[in-house]
Amino acid sequence: MHFSSSRSTEGAEVTDPQLARRLGLTDAVLIGLGSMIGAGVFSAFAPAASAAGAGLLIGLVIAAAVAYGNATASAQLAAQYPVSGGTYVYGREQLGDWWGFLAGWGFVVGKTASCAAMALTFAAYAVPAPWQRPAAVAAVVALAAINYQGVTRTARLTRVIVTVVLLVLTTAVVASFAGGTPAIAGLVADPVEGPSPYEVLQSAGLLFFAFAGYARIATMGEEVRDPRRTIPRAIVTALAIAVTVYAVVAVTLLLVLGPQRLATSRVPLADAVAVGGSAWAVPLVAVGASAAALGALLALIAGVGRTTLAMARRADLPAWLAAVHPRHEVPHRAEVAVAVVVSVLVLTVDLRDAIGFSSFGVLVYYLIANLSAFTQRPEQRRFPRWLQVAGAAGCLLLVATLPPQAVLSGLLVYAVGVAYRTARLTVARR
Repeated sequence: MHFSSSRSTEGAEVTDPQLARRLGLTDAVLIGLGSMIGAGVFSAFAPAASAAGAGLLIGLVIAAAVAYGNATASAQLAAQYPVSGGTYVYGREQLGDWWGFLAGWGFVVGKTASCAAMALTFAAYAVPAPWQRPAAVAAVVALAAINYQGVTRTARLTRVIVTVVLLVLTTAVVASFAGGTPAIAGLVADPVEGPSPYEVLQSAGLLFFAFAGYARIATMGEEVRDPRRTIPRAIVTALAIAVTVYAVVAVTLLLVLGPQRLATSRVPLADAVAVGGSAWAVPLVAVGASAAALGALLALIAGVGRTTLAMARRADLPAWLAAVHPRHEVPHRAEVAVAVVVSVLVLTVDLRDAIGFSSFGVLVYYLIANLSAFTQRPEQRRFPRWLQVAGAAGCLLLVATLPPQAVLSGLLVYAVGVAYRTARLTVARR
């Protein structure tokens, strides 16, 4: 068992069990890809096209630029703080305890909701409607059990899932072009009735949330070998691959379906292969979407568990969640708690239409990451400081495109978190 020193809320030094460093560069890249090339690549382009038509390609460029700024901040900070917790730790160390808490609270609550939504997405593709909620719970339990067995099991399954998803996407793209001539006009926005800047930004926000999973690598920084070298490379590599995949799929859908048909499609890739005369590939797309949802869910459970561990170590969540399994060297209590909460949500709430807070929480999380990276000393920097300014500005810009309901629900959840921590600190002082 390894140990590391971490700070309590009172500033004293405490010794915590440390997770085992078992992940290499390839494993870290695949965990990032498993988070980013999730179910969003099968579904995010329809609402993006509804918002901006062919302008979604500009939105994708904006989303990628914001993501790159955020990714460099996460990579730079992870090299300095190679422990579990991601921006929760970075915010505490660079800006102060409250900043870290806001990042961690938003991540844990928002991504727990995302876990439930991803489980329901898997079930929607995989089984008939009456069995969807039980199937979603079964998926959560099965993936939590795999995570419980150790991070190498997580990495092996992620490798299989990412391979399946990439093969399905490649097949779908080829099949989409098999039966007709692509309409180049689908890539060109109408110069008169084209999308407004706000609509383009709205599409950027939708696409950003679909592939903004690169922080999952940083949250698992305590389990990566040679983290100061591996984590920055893994984050940037995974993001570059994910953006390339999204760009290829976006161009394919616009060429084959056109912006108008894409905007109204419930299953864009399935519709594209059908238009291409490859009906045999439609079930394959469903398999790929199911696998992608499972891959994202696997990485989400692992990431939320690690951030929960970090918060429990510093008493921002109940201390019993900070336990590390003596044999598997994973945060087993945190992962079990996440699985239980997600399962309850899956059985009781329709989260597919009610996870606006997750979008708000992700942007706050990355805003704090950029602010934290901006304050790093010159010898700790790996990227120009202006990238963190651009990343923070991009986060604020995308917040402005969120629906008012998402912003209000986000503020409400943060208010609950602030009240919880204030009450805990008040009790601790007595």
